[in-house]
Amino acid sequence: MKKLILGLIAMALLTNAYAQKSEWKKCFSFGSAVSDKKFLQVDTATKYTDTKGYGLTTFGKMTVDKRFIASEKPFYFSVQLPEGHYRVVLTLGGNTEGSSTTVKAESRRLMFEKLKTEAGKTITKTIIVDLRTPKVDDSTKIKLKPRELKYINWDNKLTLEFAGEKPCISAIEIRKADELPTIFLAGNSTVTDQEYEPWASWGQMFPCFLKANVVVANFAESGETLLAFKRENRLKKILSLMKKGDYLFMEFAHNDQKPGGNHLDPFTTYKAELKYYMAEAKKKGGIPVLVTSTNRRRFDADGKIINTLEDFPAAMRQLAAEDHVLLIDLNAMSKDLYEALGPETSKKAFVHYPANSYPGQDKALADDTHFNPYGAYELAKCVVQSIVTNNYPMKQYIIDSWKTFDPKQPDSLTDFRWYESPSVDVLKPDGN
Repeated sequence: MKKLILGLIAMALLTNAYAQKSEWKKCFSFGSAVSDKKFLQVDTATKYTDTKGYGLTTFGKMTVDKRFIASEKPFYFSVQLPEGHYRVVLTLGGNTEGSSTTVKAESRRLMFEKLKTEAGKTITKTIIVDLRTPKVDDSTKIKLKPRELKYINWDNKLTLEFAGEKPCISAIEIRKADELPTIFLAGNSTVTDQEYEPWASWGQMFPCFLKANVVVANFAESGETLLAFKRENRLKKILSLMKKGDYLFMEFAHNDQKPGGNHLDPFTTYKAELKYYMAEAKKKGGIPVLVTSTNRRRFDADGKIINTLEDFPAAMRQLAAEDHVLLIDLNAMSKDLYEALGPETSKKAFVHYPANSYPGQDKALADDTHFNPYGAYELAKCVVQSIVTNNYPMKQYIIDSWKTFDPKQPDSLTDFRWYESPSVDVLKPDGN
């Protein structure tokens, strides 16, 4: 009997500890008054400092009321948190003018866009955010490039950016969500969370098309190859976090085709390295997904895209067929997209801007590899449509409001509205 009682006590303590852990949360109330003591107050004077551990970073005049703060300029809210996945419940609106809010997380990951609230009304919206550090284990970490050291993706806090037509926030509740399935992204500059305007990649637009029952962990980085990604411990980091049922999306080719120490041959060493990635993911119970690389913007005299990626897309298609692996043929869809836009209009999907479009930009930008937000957004829709069309298991995570997308009929440029982030750098990302 004594053993039974002790066992019941131990079980009760364990259950209580688990409950406390599962109920962990941080709560913030925005405005000049707080009605619930569980919430930390954030008003316009609550500027972020490392000592405080949370607060605002503002770029324009703020409006404050008892139950909300708003602005006509983008602003950040940051809070120090350990590495992990977080379920963030946002209460938006509350002002008498109504509002429209777009939210990005960390390094400009688009979580949702243009969410409208009526005058005096609020609405709640849940997002799932991945927060990571370079640490792999006690003796290993990702070998970050010097430029990455400033990226919000790699600091010790969760940062949310609020933008739109007078973005307005009333409350934020943050809970751990490490149990959720994860889609890991591995790739180069066409996939990564681009830190600065006017650059963008499809990987950072992808989250806005997903439900709040999955998390995107984008470990892609500009200039990467399959060999470098592995050598810099980026793959090792992904594998250290991977759970059974998680996905590993892989898009490489732009830099692997170049001569030098990281060069791979399409039908031999390129396929062999992809097979290694796939095998390592499967060891962890993960599901590999091959993504053929986006085309560069290069047209022939007839307005058709020239294949500058040699045999790399064909080699990946071959591997997917041989090993029965899920394939997203973004190479084919990007060809359709660019040709539908045409040689001239397609510039509007890439970083093509006249001189002085951005501070410190004394020369025109004309990049035919790297996308601007519109191009990245359209390519993310290509990825989503491929998942839906092929009825892949990830289809369960696509938002219910998803509508069919045809890259041969891209969204109108006049209908696309991107609210630029305050972070700007006209230096071209690595890779081409």
